[in-house]
Amino acid sequence: MDSAIFSLEQISIAYQTVQGERTVLQDISFSLCQGQKIALYAPNGSGKTSLLRCITGLLPAKSGKIFFHGQELAKEKDFQKLRRKVGFVLQEAADQIFFPTVLEDIAFGPLNLGLDPQAAAKRAKDLLTTLGISELEDRPTHELSGGEKRLVALAGILAMEPEALLLDEPTTALDTASSGKLLEILSQLTTARITVSHDLLFLSKVAEQFYTIEQQKLVRMPKPVLHSHHHTHVGGEKAHSHDLAG
Repeated sequence: MDSAIFSLEQISIAYQTVQGERTVLQDISFSLCQGQKIALYAPNGSGKTSLLRCITGLLPAKSGKIFFHGQELAKEKDFQKLRRKVGFVLQEAADQIFFPTVLEDIAFGPLNLGLDPQAAAKRAKDLLTTLGISELEDRPTHELSGGEKRLVALAGILAMEPEALLLDEPTTALDTASSGKLLEILSQLTTARITVSHDLLFLSKVAEQFYTIEQQKLVRMPKPVLHSHHHTHVGGEKAHSHDLAG
């Protein structure tokens, strides 16, 4: 697709184990275009994180091709171009935070892109204000809560002004307040993204297109419809459970 930020063409991913090669994904063809907000919902071990790592060149594909703005990526140097424009927010936010204070950590990306220290600091401060977390500016990063670390990791990626985001389980271990803040931030972003999560309720609020993984294939699924059930039966006032498999 001409408007694609990146595209995958018949990508297969496999791991070597003591029992031999284990394929996790096969023949994946997929594109992310400007403004698309995509959700990926699938069981543990199905290959969700492997797919994100493959897109960014951190995990080599067994076969297939990856393109960034129509140019095939073949070498590490090629993938570096993609990683400057496609921000990958890891499941473990602490793995992306390296500097003593929040402001220093968020300013690092712009500095690495060539901004002078003053401009990088201003961009970091402006972003913290835009995201509504300016109170974290001078906080030591080692004192941040899990939710605050996740927000700072996201801010560090956004400071590089990416064309697209890859979010790996962004709500893991977040309390209600932090999840709400993350939801508020993502709802305001127009940046194209793929969000991987087990939280279907969260995904339904931040994505417009939905995929899952079935039999090592990427499969389009309908948007989840959120609803509740009300029922009555004899003995309903007593503690009881329902067999959901029936």
